[in-house]
Amino acid sequence: MTPSELRQTFLDALVHVAPDAEPDALDPDAPLRDQMDLDSMDLLNLVIRLNEVLGVEVPERDYPRLDSVSHAVAYLEGALSARG
Repeated sequence: MTPSELRQTFLDALVHVAPDAEPDALDPDAPLRDQMDLDSMDLLNLVIRLNEVLGVEVPERDYPRLDSVSHAVAYLEGALSARG
């Protein structure tokens, strides 16, 4: 999966969790919590959705690595590569 496809998949999962999100308005390098009203339950639901769509397990200790769109894409790219 290309970084562009991963970005779109992440944004789709984000919109699934937060339907009011405007993905095109997000700064990819800014923290999502500063740009959106995400709480810890939203983050958990995002992780669950990413697991459903990509099959990637995100341990709780790695949740901070999903703090922005660009960090999330890099994390997911690494997770998918490690999986083989």
